[in-house]
Amino acid sequence: MYVVVQHKILNPETAFSRAQALTDGIGAPGGTRVLQVYPHVDGSAATCLWESKSVEDVQGFVDTILGDSSVNVCYEVDSEKAFAERPLGLRPSPAPAA
Repeated sequence: MYVVVQHKILNPETAFSRAQALTDGIGAPGGTRVLQVYPHVDGSAATCLWESKSVEDVQGFVDTILGDSSVNVCYEVDSEKAFAERPLGLRPSPAPAA
């Protein structure tokens, strides 16, 4: 399944330094990986797309890594209605394949 996470960043310096562990998948539940990351230019928010077995796996992983530096809202994507195309100018994901 696909899961979107909307992050309200409370402490950008801390959140973005911790976020590398999310991107690298360090300690992620099996089958959970980040696919896309869209940070706001001012560091106050970010939206990410994940692949996972459950919303709860993503929520727990993100909350554990980011701690009190971010408020994270996770929800399952309705894949019947969703669509995507890789926008030009964005680099490929550095996330390891699951």
